[in-house]
Amino acid sequence: MAKYFDVHPDNPQPRTIGQIAAAIRDDALIAYPTDSCYALGCRLGSRTGIERIRTIRKLDDRHHFTLMCRDFAQLGQFVRIDNDVFRAVKASTPGRYTFILPATKEVPRMLQHPKKKTVGVRIPDHVVTQALLEELGEPLLSSTLLLPGEDEPMTQGWEIKDRLDHEVDAVLDSGDCGTEPTTVIDFSGGEPEIVRVGAGDVSRFE
Repeated sequence: MAKYFDVHPDNPQPRTIGQIAAAIRDDALIAYPTDSCYALGCRLGSRTGIERIRTIRKLDDRHHFTLMCRDFAQLGQFVRIDNDVFRAVKASTPGRYTFILPATKEVPRMLQHPKKKTVGVRIPDHVVTQALLEELGEPLLSSTLLLPGEDEPMTQGWEIKDRLDHEVDAVLDSGDCGTEPTTVIDFSGGEPEIVRVGAGDVSRFE
């Protein structure tokens, strides 16, 4: 059964955040809220975590996983980014965007797109997520909690606990979060390509 953590939305309890981070380091798979919607998350190098996410969401090896980063400095360790792209990404973070960029050698090969050698990155504008990333000290490997055959991601912690009780190890609930996935922008070719229209305003990339 998944552990259920009730986290304060504005002042996350340090002890609770510490317990969750420790579980992630021990290879736990969690469901957690972000500024766009709930996501599945695990340790950056967790092969079992990746496979569990693939199984839950029925994903193939071409799916872009996302590295949920604490800040721009951390993001820059995992993707290559030139000056023009830097300005565009910087102006849109933190926020409800995921950017696909060429991966650096810091990104495990199993996370990279098999042909493009790219990875998704984003910086969330969410107090609880930021507290967890701060405690963890590294990006959280993530994927939107969108179940196969469903058009919208799950948005209620209690519902996720009920549906995925035997498929995840922990569920964080901090009340309302976003209800729409991020807008995905692919910068791997230099020019912005809108891959998915979501919660972030796409007009600045058109």
